[in-house]
Amino acid sequence: MIPEKETNVEKVDSQQTKYGSFAMFDIAHFLSRIFKNWYWFILMLFIGYCISWVYSKYYAQNIYASNLSLSISNNTSSYFTPNQSINFIWGQGGNQDGIYLKKMLLSRTHNEFLVKELELYVNYSTKGVIKSTYLDKDDVPVLLQVDKKHLQQMDYPITLIPKGSNRFEVVLPDEGHSPSLYSYETEGFTTINPYDRPDNRVIEIGEWFTAPNLRFRLVKNPVVQKLDLQNVIVSLNTVNDAVNDIVSTIAVDFDKEINTIMIITKRGYNLNSTVNFLNKSVSQLQKKRQADKLIVDKNTNTYLQENLDKIRKKLDSSADALNFLKTNDKLYDIKDRDEKSLNNIKELESKKADIESKINSLDKIKYTLASQNFDKMISTTAAGFQDGIFTATVSELKDLYLKRREMALIYKPNSEPMVEINKLIRDAQTNSSGILRNYYAGYLEEIGKINRKVAEANSDLDTYPEKERKYLDAERGYNMIEATYNSLLSRQNETQLKIAGNQSDISVIDPAKNIGQPPIAPNVKAVKAGIIGGLLILPILFILSGVVLDTKIRNIKELLNATRIPLLGVIGNNTNETMLTVLDQPKSSVSEAFRGIRANMRFLSGNDSRSKVILVTSSIGGEGKTYISINLASVLGLSDKKTILLGMDLRKPKIFGDFRIDNKYGISNYLTGEVEINQIINKTRIPNLDVATSGPIPPNPSELLMSEKNISFIQNLKDMYDFIIIDSPPVGLVADSYELMKYSDANIYVVRHEYTEKYMVKMITEKYHNGETGNLGLVYNDYNTKQGYGYGYGYGYGYGYGYGYFDEDKNYKEPLLIRIRNKVREIFNKK
Repeated sequence: MIPEKETNVEKVDSQQTKYGSFAMFDIAHFLSRIFKNWYWFILMLFIGYCISWVYSKYYAQNIYASNLSLSISNNTSSYFTPNQSINFIWGQGGNQDGIYLKKMLLSRTHNEFLVKELELYVNYSTKGVIKSTYLDKDDVPVLLQVDKKHLQQMDYPITLIPKGSNRFEVVLPDEGHSPSLYSYETEGFTTINPYDRPDNRVIEIGEWFTAPNLRFRLVKNPVVQKLDLQNVIVSLNTVNDAVNDIVSTIAVDFDKEINTIMIITKRGYNLNSTVNFLNKSVSQLQKKRQADKLIVDKNTNTYLQENLDKIRKKLDSSADALNFLKTNDKLYDIKDRDEKSLNNIKELESKKADIESKINSLDKIKYTLASQNFDKMISTTAAGFQDGIFTATVSELKDLYLKRREMALIYKPNSEPMVEINKLIRDAQTNSSGILRNYYAGYLEEIGKINRKVAEANSDLDTYPEKERKYLDAERGYNMIEATYNSLLSRQNETQLKIAGNQSDISVIDPAKNIGQPPIAPNVKAVKAGIIGGLLILPILFILSGVVLDTKIRNIKELLNATRIPLLGVIGNNTNETMLTVLDQPKSSVSEAFRGIRANMRFLSGNDSRSKVILVTSSIGGEGKTYISINLASVLGLSDKKTILLGMDLRKPKIFGDFRIDNKYGISNYLTGEVEINQIINKTRIPNLDVATSGPIPPNPSELLMSEKNISFIQNLKDMYDFIIIDSPPVGLVADSYELMKYSDANIYVVRHEYTEKYMVKMITEKYHNGETGNLGLVYNDYNTKQGYGYGYGYGYGYGYGYGYFDEDKNYKEPLLIRIRNKVREIFNKK
C-alpha cells in the first residue's frame, strides 16, 4: 500500500511552507549511525581505560590529609604570640580564644619558627621510571644539612645515589646552575660571578660537599628505614616559600557542638609528613603559649607586689594615725554608734577601693600600650576583667609595630605601604583604646554610684560631735586602705598560683596519626570517568556534526513526511554487473521490488484500458532513473504488456549499452527527420519489450523534446504499445521533463539513498502540491537491504532475507544479535 494522495485536500499557507522542508536533526539517523559505528566506541573505551590506568599509576600525585583535634581553655590568650593577619575582625564575639589560637596556628611567625627549627625548607623525593614520589624525613636514609653561612642555590635538584658503606654519589643537573644564590642567614638573594657546573662526586656521611652554589653534608637518619630507595632527590626552598607552602595547606575548623574544640587539618603529598608536622606544630605551640603566659603572669605579680608595698606604707601610716586618736583623745569607742550605717559605709568604701585598684591597673595597661613596651604588659586580670578580644587586639598591635619596623628599612615614610600600615596601627590603637574606655566608663559609673550611697550614709553621721566624726573619718580611711591592700593581695595570690601551676591552655584530644588514610585527591575515579567519557564523546561529536551538516536523504519516513508524495516502492542496491537486474536475476528481492512498483502504478494512472505513458525522472544524474526505467520496462514486458522504453535523455544517452543496441540512429535522428520511426525501434530478448535509444547527442535537445513531432511521436506509440516508459532528463538540471509531464499518465521521481540532496526535492514537491505536476510517485533507490527496505517507514520489501525466498538468501548470514536472540528463544521454547 502507498500513502493516500493529498492533491484534493485544501492546504493552508503554513502547511504549504513545510512541504520540501526537512528537519535539521534526524534522531533516527543519528542513533543508527551510532549503532553502526559501535566499534569506535569500543576503541575509545579501550584507549580511555589505558590512558586513565597510566595516569593513575604513573602520573597522579596523591594528596593526603591528617587531622589533629585539641581543646582550648577559656580566656587564656597571651599577648606575646604574634598574629599573622593584619586584617583581624575586630569585636567578633563567641570563641575569641579559639579565633586567636587559629590565627596563631596560621601565623607567619609560628610557621617560620617551625620551618627553621625543623629545617622544612629541605624537600625530599624519589623518582621512578616516570613518576616522582614525595618523601618524609623519616623515609630517607640520610638527611641533608646545609651550611647556613654559605650561599645556596634554590630549586636545584640534588640526586643522592647510595653506593654502599655509608657513601653516596652526589649527582647534579647538567644545566641550571645559577649565579643568583640564597642566604639562610639574611634570607635574601645575592648574585655571584659566573662559574662552571659543579662536578658530581661520591661523599661519605658527615663529609662536606662544597661547590660555588652549594655547601652541605649528609647526616645519618636516626629513624630506621622501611623503604629501599634507589635514589633520593633533595631540593632547597627559601624560608619564605616554605612558610607560604605550609600555610596554604593548613585548615583550622571548630567543632559544631563544642566551639572550644579545634580541628586542624594538614594536606600534603606525603602522609607521614602531614602527621609529623601537625604533632610538632601543636607541641611547639603548647610550649610557646606556656612560656608566654608565664611572662605575663610574672609581670603581673611584680606589678601587684610593687603596689602592695606602696599600699602597705599607707596602711601603716593610717594605722598610726588611728592609734594616735585612740590614745591621745581617749576615743576607744563611741557610744550609741549607728553600726548599721557604719558597716554600710565600710562595705561601700571597700568596693570603691577595689575598683580604684582596678583603674590603676588599667592605667598601667594603657601606659604600656602607649609606650609600646609590650614586654612589661600585665594581665587584664589585674584590672578585674578577662577579654579575649582585647588580648587579640594587643597582639595584633604588637605585630603591626614589628611589621612597620621591618618595612621602614625598605620603604620611605610617605610611601603607600607605610601609609597603609600606619592606618592599620591607628585602627588597632583606636579599637584597643575603645575597649579600655568601656571598662573605664564602667568602673567610673560604679564609683559614682558608691559615692552617692556613701553621701547618703554620711548624712546620718552629721549628728556626731566633731571629735567623734574625726575619729570615724580616720577609721574609714584605714578600712579603705586595708580593703585595697586585701584586694591586691588576693589578686597576687591568684597570679602566684597560676605561676606555680603554669600549664599550657592547649590540650591535645586526638593527635595526628598515620592509620593508612586514603588520599583525598586527586579523585582518580572522577578523572578516569572524565578521560573515558571525554573519549567516548569524541565519536558522538563527530557523528553529531556529520548528521547536523549532512544534506543527503537517508530516511524514508523523513522523506515522505517532508514531501507528502506517494511512495511506489523501495529498490535495494544493485549487485548485478549490468542494469538488467530483472532479466538477469528474476528471483532476487530487487526484481520483486520492481514488481511491487508495477502493482502500485495503478494508483497513479488508474485502471482504464488506455495505453499508459510513464515518465521517469530525478533531481540530477547518478540517482538511478535510467536503472529504474530499464527494469520497470522489463517487468512490464515480462507481464505480457507490450512496452517500449524511450531514451529521451538526449544529453546523456545510456540505455543502448546494457541492451547491446547500436546507438547510431535514435530518437534525435527521428525528430530531425533523418530516419523513420521503424528504424529507431529495437527489439530486445524480451518479446514484448522494445527500446528506442537516444541517438547521437543533438545541439538543441530541449527544442527537439518540446517539438510537435515529439508529441506526435508519443501519441503514435500509444497506438502501438500498452506502456511507454520515458527515461527523461533530470529536473534539477533542465526543465525538459516538466514539459513532457504534460503528456504523461504517470510520473516517477527517483530518490537515491544517501545520494540525493534534501534541497533538490523541494522544487518537485512544491509543483506537486501546487497542482502543476500530477500523478507523481516516488521510488527510493539503492537502499541498504541489510537494514530492511521499510526501515523508518513501517513496511518494505526486504522481508525475505534469511527465509530462502530470494536468490540472495543463499549467501545470507544472520547478524550476531539475531543469532543470539534466536538461540535464547530456542532454549525457552524447549522448556
